[in-house]
Amino acid sequence: MVASLRLPSLTSLLFPATTRYPATFRRTVCLRNRPLSGFATAPSGTASPETKSTEVDRLRSDRAVTPRSQDFNAWYLDVIASAELADYGPVRGTMVIRPYGYAIWEAIQDYLNVKFKETGHSNMYFPQFIPYSFIEKEASHVEGFSPELALVTVGGGKELEEKLVVRPTSETIVNHMFTQWIHSYRDLPLMINQWANVTRWEMRTKPFIRTLEFLWQEGHTAHATPEEAEKEAKQMIEIYTRFAFEQTAIPVIPGRKSKLETFAGADITYTIEAMMGDRKALQAGTSHNLGQNFSRAFGTQFADENGERQHVWQTSWAVSTRFIGGIIMTHGDDTGLMLPPKIAPIQVVIVPIWKKDTEKSGVLSAASSVKEALQTAGVRVKLDDTDQRTPGWKFNFWEMKGIPLRIEIGPRDVSSNSVVVSRRDIPGRAGKVFGISMEPSTLVAYVKEKLDEIQSSLLEKALSFRDSNIVDVNSYDELKDAISSGKWARGPWSASDADEQRVKEETGATIRCFPFEQTQGTKTCLMTGNPAEEVAIFAKSY
Repeated sequence: MVASLRLPSLTSLLFPATTRYPATFRRTVCLRNRPLSGFATAPSGTASPETKSTEVDRLRSDRAVTPRSQDFNAWYLDVIASAELADYGPVRGTMVIRPYGYAIWEAIQDYLNVKFKETGHSNMYFPQFIPYSFIEKEASHVEGFSPELALVTVGGGKELEEKLVVRPTSETIVNHMFTQWIHSYRDLPLMINQWANVTRWEMRTKPFIRTLEFLWQEGHTAHATPEEAEKEAKQMIEIYTRFAFEQTAIPVIPGRKSKLETFAGADITYTIEAMMGDRKALQAGTSHNLGQNFSRAFGTQFADENGERQHVWQTSWAVSTRFIGGIIMTHGDDTGLMLPPKIAPIQVVIVPIWKKDTEKSGVLSAASSVKEALQTAGVRVKLDDTDQRTPGWKFNFWEMKGIPLRIEIGPRDVSSNSVVVSRRDIPGRAGKVFGISMEPSTLVAYVKEKLDEIQSSLLEKALSFRDSNIVDVNSYDELKDAISSGKWARGPWSASDADEQRVKEETGATIRCFPFEQTQGTKTCLMTGNPAEEVAIFAKSY
């Protein structure tokens, strides 16, 4: 039977189907494409006539990608459309992840799956429908998530006896099952992960960053002692940190969330915070020490070695498709997407070039040989041998999609047994090298070296950008000045929750984290003048 969603106050969110327009690229990679402006920061709901008119105008006009410095949000949406990462879903605030965007998600899955299994976790799957009574069992959890819940009230044409929640997160249903599986200390630790979709009825949406439905992994563990749970929570944030640095070249700052920013139902939340190209913060991943909050609510107990009944200590941790948005906003430029080689679905694209039919077979034969050599060596390579588009169009197209390296092969290159190699991260002629030998061992070594250089270069550039936009402050006035100039503020903090809320209301910034890496020496709270043990980082965020 098919269950229908009855959301009386939200039915206006259904967005009418719109005609789709094929992408058309020019030399500057112009496109006639459905813009993603419906995701921009307007609340979910029926668009006004003025908004619809603006969207139709954009939809029907040829336009190049908006420069990043001119309008960062428009640039971001243009890149997603032009690089073919995602498109509208029929319900406003949802998105369809296209094959290229999903391939990036698969690369994220491939890396993390290995790390999860290396650390003793097993994959499984829980239902996406959760009884509403489960959500109500943990008071802070229901309070935190209630505004975002999507509820099923009708199934098979009949009113349900109990309304169901469409999974916003799985701590409640996990605990319901853990209670049935855990009986003795011998059953611990229990460590699982699931790859799933999540529904949160966000009122302001942005593709990949905040949508009504998104994909993620969520890990859940149960332990016999608080020390084991704390060790697990920190271990997982360390895995996320290494992933961000080593795979995505995003120099995140790991740390602990403030009490106000802690996950609903957790004792402690650890986070990795990333600085985007517009200097806003992105919470890129979290790991929660849940203490015994959920185990007490659900009665999840075990018999310890002395036969005494104890509540388990738990963690949960997650990253999502939000990471794709982070990659776009960290590395992209006015040309489009720029992918770190380790996460790129295609690391090298080969573009054969010929003018005469007599040159075609020789060029394609050489290009195929180069592809085979690179593929055999484990390089992810694409040969664009279509003859419907010009080489110049192909250059622009693959640059837009962020391919780290491009290899060009023409008749002269075939004659000299060499190729031309262009780097995506170095624009124009400066990033182009001529006369690289086609000899497999030489070419493979050169390509791998350049891919490593690009990976390192992107991280160094992002790290330099991040550090140059963090200001150390010692007073509230200095904090306000830093935030108003679009930077992050880092300063000693021991003030109250009310003071933290005041900062948010007056500046729009929140405490992103108390970073693990702390400065030494005595500190004085920037707000109260009282002694402080830690510095906090404040920033505006997504």
